[in-house]
Amino acid sequence: MSRLIILDRDGVINQDSDQFIKSVDEFVLLPNTVSAISALKRAGYTLAIATNQSGIARGLYSRQALHDMHLSLQHQLRVAGAEVDWISYSPYLHETPCRKPNAGMYHCIAWRFGLSSLHQVPVIGDSWRDLEAALSVGARPILVKTGKGKQTLMQRQDDLVNLAIPVVEDLAEAVELLGVTL
Repeated sequence: MSRLIILDRDGVINQDSDQFIKSVDEFVLLPNTVSAISALKRAGYTLAIATNQSGIARGLYSRQALHDMHLSLQHQLRVAGAEVDWISYSPYLHETPCRKPNAGMYHCIAWRFGLSSLHQVPVIGDSWRDLEAALSVGARPILVKTGKGKQTLMQRQDDLVNLAIPVVEDLAEAVELLGVTL
């Protein structure tokens, strides 16, 4: 199997909103997303997304609307010759083993790809809960400043420094940090 990388969705791949991303019309890719994901695929990475989607439990959108957003993402990527290999999501509002900051989605991704460990697997996120889940499974977290990343940086700067978690501008810079040329 190729190398695995796990990405958060809202704020890393697409624009985030405190009012939730509820439809394909609101699902807008961040600049350089397609080129970054295309570069990862060319470099032999297997891409998985792990995303909390509590808007479903809140009644803001349906599972079908989420599915449509993911179909739109895959379509936009396929035009560039890329794709996401697996998308894992947690539709729950309250804390469950599969909702970040818990690591259930990461364990599911490991199982899906036949991995016994996620040790040093890059995990790119914009919130502390993404990074916390990554740390709990021995993965290698990277914080992007897009989405809620700047807020996370301000609130958790000491933790980021103490844990030596890299902070980058966006997904494209995270990809370059991994030694992949865009």
